[in-house]
Amino acid sequence: MSRTVRVLRESDVRAALPMDVCIDAVERAFVAYTRGDAEMPGVIHLDVPEAGGEIHIKAGHLHGAPAYALKASSGFPGDPPALDGVVIAFDAATGAPLAFLLDHGFVTDQRTGAAGGVAAKVLAPERVGAVAVIGTGIQARKQVEALRVVRPGLGEIRVWGRNAGHAAVAAADLDGVVAASVEEAVDGADVILTCTAAREPLVRADWVGPGAHLTAAGSDGPGKQELDPELLRRADLLVVDARDQALRLGELQHVPELADRAIELGAICDGIAAGRTSAAQLTVCDLTGVGVQDVAAANAVLGNAGEAGELLTL
Repeated sequence: MSRTVRVLRESDVRAALPMDVCIDAVERAFVAYTRGDAEMPGVIHLDVPEAGGEIHIKAGHLHGAPAYALKASSGFPGDPPALDGVVIAFDAATGAPLAFLLDHGFVTDQRTGAAGGVAAKVLAPERVGAVAVIGTGIQARKQVEALRVVRPGLGEIRVWGRNAGHAAVAAADLDGVVAASVEEAVDGADVILTCTAAREPLVRADWVGPGAHLTAAGSDGPGKQELDPELLRRADLLVVDARDQALRLGELQHVPELADRAIELGAICDGIAAGRTSAAQLTVCDLTGVGVQDVAAANAVLGNAGEAGELLTL
């Protein structure tokens, strides 16, 4: 028996998933996960050492959603790095394939930025002046894009990167300035965004003052680390997307003794736990990337795509 599957290409997916829509979808996904209204198996991590490649395979289902999803995303070194991906959506009632999202990694980029937007919505100061961006890749741009949705009217954006040329391009794209060092970037910043592949701390605790919010989006695998562990110890609020996964893959792997203190972002969004309650609080959010974000994004795409794409007969 033949059936049809929709094929949505990158332009279709981009049109159907603007950042504000993605932020709302990801926030609902975090709440569902924390409530136990989601299914999310562990991440499959695959390395291709001869090419320096790294692949993450994630899946999930939000109870009551019309589709569950499976995503494979890859990153290979280069200048620029080769980033790609595909999302497959399945009918949650029958298990039949519904759609192939040939998005070249856009869903991963967008939903990761959106998670940072959700974190900033409940943790960042109400008025954000200086913003430090540590990293120069697509996530540097996506984290700022999402921050502008939830905290419009940002002040100076300072960009630091290991490659001065890349930092200059990223700063121009963000209407920001290049910082000469990480310390210069974070000094006095209200929001600090880290989005690198670092394996040793870049941001030191002594550089970050009270009242700042920090979102760390780069640590999503064993051994990765962007933050001085003392930053997590000093945080008035230590927040994670998924506690168990953060212990395996995130900043929390380096300070496992803090696991009991870590609050899941979904609990704050659901009103079970408090977010920022004081202008003087130091808040830290450790984002590792969870499969329910991809499911939420895929369902949003399918709901907004209309007749876009093409039908493939199987």
